[in-house]
Amino acid sequence: MLMTRQERARIILRRLKEAYPVTGPFLTWTTPLELVVGTMLSAQCTDARVNQVTAKLFQKYKTARDYADADLSELEREIYSVGFYRNKAKHLKGIGSVLVEKFKGEVPGKLEDLLLLPGVSYKTAYLVLAKVFGKNIGLAVDTHVFRVAPRLGLTTGKTAETASSDLGRLFKPK
Repeated sequence: MLMTRQERARIILRRLKEAYPVTGPFLTWTTPLELVVGTMLSAQCTDARVNQVTAKLFQKYKTARDYADADLSELEREIYSVGFYRNKAKHLKGIGSVLVEKFKGEVPGKLEDLLLLPGVSYKTAYLVLAKVFGKNIGLAVDTHVFRVAPRLGLTTGKTAETASSDLGRLFKPK
């Protein structure tokens, strides 16, 4: 007898909880801005490396204005080891600028507003909404989940957003 996706999802979740009982936090952060920055920097990089970089970065850049006003070449040097440092540095400055200009320097609590921030994807937005604002409105799908979920028969989504939607129907928000 074939299992439904829902049945398969329950079994997979149970096995994952047994195999990996320790859960986050994986990125070190204390403010909403730090979570946005850390998550954006984590693209194509390990959390351990991001935590090394942000330990110094967060001491220097405490506000959205600090990122907006940062010297781009200096910011590039400070985040060089996370990879894609040129784009990520531009994103950091852009995040700071948008937060200052549109949101009074504060991280917004709405999905559509978070997606206005340069370099912020649905993954980052969903994490920020869940961790900062307690709004579990979407499942954060990273590269690994996007690769593995179809192999497990949990989604046929061709984008992270459609995979997130499919997985969101299979798993409870908590």
